[in-house]
Amino acid sequence: MSLKRYVWTKSNVKMFLKAVKPWCLRLLPVLLFFIIIVTYYCTYAILQSYTGTSKFVSNSKFLCSGWLTQKKWESLNLNILRRRQLFLKMDDFFWREHHSMLTLPYGIKGSEALLMKILAIVADHQIPANIDNLECKTCVVIGNGFAIKNTSLGSTINKYDVVIRLNSAPVRGYEDDVGNKTTMRFFYPESASYDPRLNSEPGTLMVFVPFKQQDLRWLKEILYNEKRVVKGFWKVPPQIWLGDAGKVRVLDPYFLHQTAYTLLQIPLKPKIPVHPTTGILAVFVALNYCDVVHVAGFGYPDSKMHPVHYYGSETMKIMKNSYHDLSIEAQALKRLEDSGAILFLHPHL
Repeated sequence: MSLKRYVWTKSNVKMFLKAVKPWCLRLLPVLLFFIIIVTYYCTYAILQSYTGTSKFVSNSKFLCSGWLTQKKWESLNLNILRRRQLFLKMDDFFWREHHSMLTLPYGIKGSEALLMKILAIVADHQIPANIDNLECKTCVVIGNGFAIKNTSLGSTINKYDVVIRLNSAPVRGYEDDVGNKTTMRFFYPESASYDPRLNSEPGTLMVFVPFKQQDLRWLKEILYNEKRVVKGFWKVPPQIWLGDAGKVRVLDPYFLHQTAYTLLQIPLKPKIPVHPTTGILAVFVALNYCDVVHVAGFGYPDSKMHPVHYYGSETMKIMKNSYHDLSIEAQALKRLEDSGAILFLHPHL
């Protein structure tokens, strides 16, 4: 039996391509999906290799657009609203859009009168325009943990658009590890430093986090130079506070509520009161406002005798009677890290 030689004519080629085309179209989505998966993991590996370097900060702006960023937010499933108003304004008390049904620390019900007096003095605007108008915002949240000590991250930290610090954590004398740039400092009365100017830049926003009505009363007494009342605090707050009233902002309790019940998944009515730390709160706020969120100085030592902060000599004993669940917060940070939502600047447990 002889085989006929198949001659590829122009008409044969057209017929062949016509038959093959549907199969190519069917395979195209599979091929694109494969390319996306490979690109995602290669990109993540590259980002991890740059951890802790100033080069990463300068190159991180490419993360602010495209499918990678969108995928990151979708994977979190945390009801994160991008570019939401962070701080309370006088306009909020007209209740045209939002009406709080919760009391402090998760709402302002019953505290409206105190807040109106405070907001009448502090500035009514939000983030400075030179930051708010950035197309891409790179942010770093600096925890107070011992893990940041001897990391030499100071110069890297100073390169971020927004640097968030917590409570009264010092900067002077620790610049090599923690830098000296501060965009926002989260605090409440018991964690306030009597003179925040010592460890903050002139333009630093002092973000006040009220946990109870006594906190608002303390701030009102400071702003109006009224008689101080120390009852109701677990630690006596500063009776003289030298901060700039024009730099004070009051954080919307919405963020503490969402940190507690969405991120940490704390029961609505726990047997023992549990509230987020200012650290995990600041991370959640950064996720709402920033395009790139990195963290440093988070984590607590296993040993009760080990120093808990990068400054001072206090140990884990100070957390004994706190209203915080550190294990839940550690798990939340791990989930955020695994999803690519945050990136640690140094090795950690």
